[in-house]
Amino acid sequence: MRAAPTILHLDMDAFFAAAEQAAKPSLRGKPVVVGGLGPRGVVATASYEARRFGVHSAMPMGQARRLAPNAAYLVPRFAFYRSISEQVMELLGRLSPLVEPLSLDEAFVDLEAGGLADDSAGARVVGERLRADILATTGLTGSVGLAGSKMIAKIASEEAKPDGLVLIEPGTERELLGPRSVRILPGVGPATGEHLRRAGMTTVSDLAEAGEDELVRLLGRAHGASLYRMAQGYDDRAVVAERDAKSVSVEDTFDVDLHDRVRIRTEVERLADRCVARLRASGHSGRTIVLKVRRYDFSTLTRSDTLRGPTDDPVVVREAAGRLLEAVDTTGGVRLLGVGVSGLADYTQEDLFAQAEEERAAVAIAEAEAGADAVEAVGGGAAVSTEPESAGVVAVERRWAPGHDVRHAVHGAGWVQGSGVGRVTVRFEDPWSAPGRVRTFSVDDPELEPSEPLPLVRGECRAEA
Repeated sequence: MRAAPTILHLDMDAFFAAAEQAAKPSLRGKPVVVGGLGPRGVVATASYEARRFGVHSAMPMGQARRLAPNAAYLVPRFAFYRSISEQVMELLGRLSPLVEPLSLDEAFVDLEAGGLADDSAGARVVGERLRADILATTGLTGSVGLAGSKMIAKIASEEAKPDGLVLIEPGTERELLGPRSVRILPGVGPATGEHLRRAGMTTVSDLAEAGEDELVRLLGRAHGASLYRMAQGYDDRAVVAERDAKSVSVEDTFDVDLHDRVRIRTEVERLADRCVARLRASGHSGRTIVLKVRRYDFSTLTRSDTLRGPTDDPVVVREAAGRLLEAVDTTGGVRLLGVGVSGLADYTQEDLFAQAEEERAAVAIAEAEAGADAVEAVGGGAAVSTEPESAGVVAVERRWAPGHDVRHAVHGAGWVQGSGVGRVTVRFEDPWSAPGRVRTFSVDDPELEPSEPLPLVRGECRAEA
């Protein structure tokens, strides 16, 4: 624990939804929900306007639509969000060499390591300047928490939302935490919270009064001891600049349950190839192949197989995942499939089982990437099958995802408001304009093309798509 509040936690406000509102003048001040739009999609982020209706992240999209039927529902644009995140992380990197990103929109910063602050006044100045710099650079707002530990800094940033700064003086942690729900502590989820409630502990002060021995008896040695220390307001975790990845995985949820065993096997192989592509991009290989299957009744099965050594061979991963699938009962249908690799290493044991030549692996990844692109273009988890019309020519219908950027040869920049029955509706506006007009076109209009996102602040370099 530190004597000065020199650990900063930044959390961007309703990040995905706020970025969409900044990019689309017609949506500012209105409820916006970003997430999967299929029947089994979930909410990734809801704007503060949508949250007033009870919509929140991880909620099924169907439930969100019932709560806020008039909200704007948009497909995520992760490349766009990532480009904004990189700008924010660059600003954080100017403050200190110790920046610990937790996600695209959240990070810890050790101000002491940057030599920018050694007391409360200095830390507050840095925090306010950071918020101003983020707004000027990205056009978005972020909330800042300052404290003597990571746990309290994160609690402070939550209290600061939206668009604020809260500084908690070291030494006041127990007073702050005492009356709060046990759920405010890291590692206390719904199951642990309910277990503690049945034992008569609902507030943090209840945990402190129960004592370490009682918490260890209830929760086990590691979890109980850790929870008791946090209930005392004690957290000595350091800000770590680089955290090693523990696993790499991909998964898809299907709009319609899969029943055909051959189709399920094909999807597992496609996921395995996508997983390997991501594994290689991170510079890792791994020893343990993991298969995840969620069945029609929401029961989830996980199976794993540990190899003799690490691999990034797509054929090895594909065949290992296939073997794991053979041991899973898919009767009744499958709604989600996932493939992952854990036990990561930064080297590869070539041809672990001598099952493939390099040429076969290269072809497999190329085919997987082409298939993934087709799926992403539709915006759903189900694969797209296309039949050749003649002479090897494949007919692919153009798809327009709600919220994605387009450009028309005559009307200029806009975004997709919706599409269906051969038509696509576009609102023509940009981040610096007044709310724009809406026009409808044929889905195959040759003058309408997908476009890269425009920067949210004038003078920026064009965002990468």
